[in-house]
Amino acid sequence: MKVWAVANQKGGVGKTTTSIALAGLLADAGKRVVIVDLDPHGSMTSYFGHDPDSLEHSCFDLFQHQGVVPEGLPARLLLPTSNERISLLPSSTALATLERQSPGQSGLGLVIAKSLAQLWNQFDHAIIDSPPLLGVLMVNALAASQQLVIPVQTEFLAVKGLERMVSTLAMINRSRKQALPYTIVPTLFDRRTQASLNTLRVLRNSYPEHLWQAYVPVDTRLRDASRAGQTPSQFDANSRGVIAYRALLKHLLAASPATQVA
Repeated sequence: MKVWAVANQKGGVGKTTTSIALAGLLADAGKRVVIVDLDPHGSMTSYFGHDPDSLEHSCFDLFQHQGVVPEGLPARLLLPTSNERISLLPSSTALATLERQSPGQSGLGLVIAKSLAQLWNQFDHAIIDSPPLLGVLMVNALAASQQLVIPVQTEFLAVKGLERMVSTLAMINRSRKQALPYTIVPTLFDRRTQASLNTLRVLRNSYPEHLWQAYVPVDTRLRDASRAGQTPSQFDANSRGVIAYRALLKHLLAASPATQVA
């Protein structure tokens, strides 16, 4: 199984859309995909019609055993989505309380890695949607993943969020056996605005080795897909956004390291 995390320390940059678009395209290609919603806001969970405020069971359950994941628990938490090849490990608002509970508990940083290890033979890919804050949930996402995708909205403040994310990654890499490779993805690009053009130029000058050289354009069809609860490629396979994500997926698969069991 290939495990990718989608993260940025700024909200509103297209993390959830990127996660679901990539998962949908993988499923279209016949892959079995598990998507993991680690954001307490539960945008990914809500996308597929599940209410993170009222779910009885969620990813929160995985963290309730002092860092040990009971055998079979991750599989019992899986929920369906609009695509039969995509299963969801849902979020709940209870995840927001983890930071208060976690001091003094060892092993919490590897809970998601241990959970995905139990699902290893059931899925070809896992995509983790991370919260926009550095804490135990983001640490879990980065610790479990083999490749990091960093969506960056093409506007000035998003570049500042990217700087924080790259600093966080450097810190995390010091505790990993090998550095986590990452790809920066320009999103919400509007060629009609100077803000988008200037930000894309800054990204290309500042991060030439890690930047995906194309971009995901502003596309209302992505928002329409969200309202319909369908993956973007289910909703409109030929939209500008889906065409861009298809190119991104090809790039990520080519760059993806050899799969190893977590």
